[in-house]
Amino acid sequence: MLFKRSSQASRRADPPTIEKVDEDGRLLIRLAGRWITRRVQDVDAEMRRLLSGHEAGSVTLDLSGVTLIDTAGAWMIVRLMDTAETQGAKVEVVGASQSAAVLLDAVGKAVKDADHTPAPRPPNVILRALDSVGRTIYAARDDILAAMNILGATIEGGQMKLGRGHGINFAAIFNQIDRMGVRAIPVILLMSTIVGAIVAQQGAFQLRYFGAEIFVVDLVGILVFRELGVLMTAIMIAGRSGSAITAEIGSMKMREEVDALKVIGLNPVGVLVFPRLVALVVALPCLTILANFAALAGAIGVSWGYSDIPPAAFLDRLRSAVDLGTVFAGLIKAPFMAMIIGTIASVEGLKVGGSAESLGLHVTASVVKAIFVVVILDGFFAIYFAQINF
Repeated sequence: MLFKRSSQASRRADPPTIEKVDEDGRLLIRLAGRWITRRVQDVDAEMRRLLSGHEAGSVTLDLSGVTLIDTAGAWMIVRLMDTAETQGAKVEVVGASQSAAVLLDAVGKAVKDADHTPAPRPPNVILRALDSVGRTIYAARDDILAAMNILGATIEGGQMKLGRGHGINFAAIFNQIDRMGVRAIPVILLMSTIVGAIVAQQGAFQLRYFGAEIFVVDLVGILVFRELGVLMTAIMIAGRSGSAITAEIGSMKMREEVDALKVIGLNPVGVLVFPRLVALVVALPCLTILANFAALAGAIGVSWGYSDIPPAAFLDRLRSAVDLGTVFAGLIKAPFMAMIIGTIASVEGLKVGGSAESLGLHVTASVVKAIFVVVILDGFFAIYFAQINF
C-alpha cells in the first residue's frame, strides 16, 4: 500500500516541463511530464513565448519524456507546430509514443479542417424574403387547418366524451359569459363613450366651416352602428378575452392537462374550446349593443356642449338618419368576429410548448392575429354590403 501511494503521488507531481536548446539555427525542444488538461495551463504562457525572437530553420520536438498526453496537451503541441511552420521553419517530431502520434495527427487534422472550412455566407436579401414568405404561408396553412378542425368539432357539438355522444356543460358556458361578457362591460362602455365623443367633436369641428354641424348626428350614427361599435368592441375583446383564452389553454398544455383530458376519455375541444366559443358568440353582440349606446351617449354630450345641439334634436335627427338596416349591418358582423377571436385564441393556446417563453409568444400572436383578421373581415363586410346596397 505504501508503494502505491508513493507511486500515485509521484504521478500527480509529474508536471509538464519544457527544455529548449538552440544550436546554430536548429531549435530542439524537449517536452516531458504529464501533458493533460489539469496541468497544461501551467506551461501555456511559456509555450506561447518559445518561438518569439527566434528564426530557426528547423524545429525538433522531442516527446520521449512525455508520460501522458490528452487532447488539451496535443492541441498545445499542434499550436506550437503551426506557429513554427508559419515562421518558415521545418518541424520534426521525434520520440512520440504510438498513442501520442495518433492523437497529434487527429488533432492536427481537426485544426486544419476548422481553419479551411469557409464560414457560411448568409443568403441575399431576395432569398431571405422568399424564405420568410414561404414559411409564413406554410404557418398560415397549418393555422387554417387547425382552425377548421376546431370549428368543425365545435359546430358538430360539445362532444364532452370522445366518440360517445354529446354533452354540453351549460354551467361552463354561463361562467365564460360572465367572465368575457359581464366583466368586460365597464371597459367597453368607457372606451365607446370616449370614441363617440371624439368622433362627434372632430366631426362638428370640420362641419362647422360649412354651417352643417347638425350632420354630425348622421356621421356619428352611421359610423358607430355600421363600423366603430362592433369593430372597437371586437378589438377590445380580442385583447382582453382572446389573450386570456390563449393563456388558459396554453398553461394547461404546458402542464399536460390537455393530454390528461384525452387519457380519461374527454374531448379537449368540447371541454375547453366549445364553452368559450359559445360564450363569445353570445357576449360580443350584446357588448356591441351596449357599445353603440355608450358611443351615442358620448356623442350626445359633446354635441350638446360643443355644438349646442340638444339631446332631443340629436335623437330626432338620429331617427331620420339611421334605419334598422344600418343597425343590423353592424350586429351581423359580431358573431363572425367572435368565432374568429375564439378560434384563433384556441389554436394558439393548443400550440404552446413547454416553456414560459412559448406561452408569451403565442399569447402575443393570438392578439395580433385576431385583431388583424377582424379588421380584414370588417373590410370584406363593408365591400359586400356596398355591393348589395345594404
